[in-house]
Amino acid sequence: MSGLKRRRLPGLTVNRLIPNAVTLLALCAGLTAIRLAFLERWELAIAAVLVAMVADVLDGRIARLMNATSEFGAQLDSLADVISFGVTPAIMIYLWTLGDAGGLGWALVLVFVMASALRLARFNVALDDEKPAPAWANRFFTGVPAPGGAGLVLVPMVMSFELGDEVLASPVLNGVILAAVAALMVSKVPTFSAKQFRVRQSYVGLVLVGVGAFVAFLVSTPWVTLSLAGLAYAISIAFSARQYRRLQARHGAAPAPVSPVAGDTPDQNDESGA
Repeated sequence: MSGLKRRRLPGLTVNRLIPNAVTLLALCAGLTAIRLAFLERWELAIAAVLVAMVADVLDGRIARLMNATSEFGAQLDSLADVISFGVTPAIMIYLWTLGDAGGLGWALVLVFVMASALRLARFNVALDDEKPAPAWANRFFTGVPAPGGAGLVLVPMVMSFELGDEVLASPVLNGVILAAVAALMVSKVPTFSAKQFRVRQSYVGLVLVGVGAFVAFLVSTPWVTLSLAGLAYAISIAFSARQYRRLQARHGAAPAPVSPVAGDTPDQNDESGA
């Protein structure tokens, strides 16, 4: 037996399992948010969605750092995102207020979930496109990414923790927001990609202070901070579309950007770090 070569059993190494475990953590956090919503523990439900977002950002980063990107991880990431950022926020809004709208409220929930699934499927297909976008176009996503869409539809709920729900829990208001965000997710409106931003060396210290300040405010006044962050992101959509048109005019026509957001698409298979 000593003269025989030892056969290596097939399987996955630990470093390939870790990113997928983080993806499953995001999935479990999203499902837990639904359970908390049924219990009407809205603050904890929002916290669970935030955990899903953080885990969704980390899984792709960990996969690249550990050289563990895989097609399996990419597909698992997309499936988890449909649940965590498509089904979960829609169900939360339905239980919070859209249930009062009856069948129309449920129809809007279905529209949002379908838009999330279509967006993720669209990017999976775009990965096979052999025509790379220009470098400047990679600064943008096509439409609102799934985590961003989930954050936008939950802004009224988050604001209600500070301002009350007399107006913010209106089925009409939330129904309009749900439909509008669903349209933005499947649209071709360019939105900024934070992954492509580069910070000049002279501004690194200032940016780190800003990040630290954001974390400090998030801990001390979480709902105000999250509300302002959500509103700022919504406003940034108009600026991103304007910036894209300027760059397009400067560099010439270009295909619509297809860069993924963290966890919005097969991030674990995205070697470029887009």
